[in-house]
Amino acid sequence: MKYMMLIYTPEMDSSDWSPEDQQAELAKWFAYSEDMSKAGVMIAGDALQPTATATCVRQREGKDLVTDGPFAETKEVLGGYYLMEVPSIDEAIEWAKRCPAAGYGTLELRPLMHFDMPTGGA
Repeated sequence: MKYMMLIYTPEMDSSDWSPEDQQAELAKWFAYSEDMSKAGVMIAGDALQPTATATCVRQREGKDLVTDGPFAETKEVLGGYYLMEVPSIDEAIEWAKRCPAAGYGTLELRPLMHFDMPTGGA
C-alpha cells in the first residue's frame, strides 16, 4: 500500500541556526532518507521551499484567483513529504516515528487512493 507522509513543522528560519547545527540536522534527514531507500519503502521525498514562496490558485464564481503565500495562517506548515510503499499502516507508523521531525513536528500519514483510469479506443 502507498502512503504519503506529510511533514508539518514550525516554519524555520535558517538564519536562526548555526552552520554546524544546519549540517547536523541535514545529516539526520539524509540518513533517514537513505534508510528508507535501502529498505525499499521510499518512492519519493522532498523538502518544500518556505511558505513565502507559495502561490495559491482557486476558482470562485467563474473567476480565477491567484494569490501569493499560503492559504491559512498556522503555527505548523507543510515542509515536505515522503511517498512510501509499505505493507501496512503499522509499518508506515514505524517509519514516521523514525523521522527526524517526529520530535518537533507532526507527521500525517495518508493512504493514496487508486483509480482505474479509463482507456481510450473504439
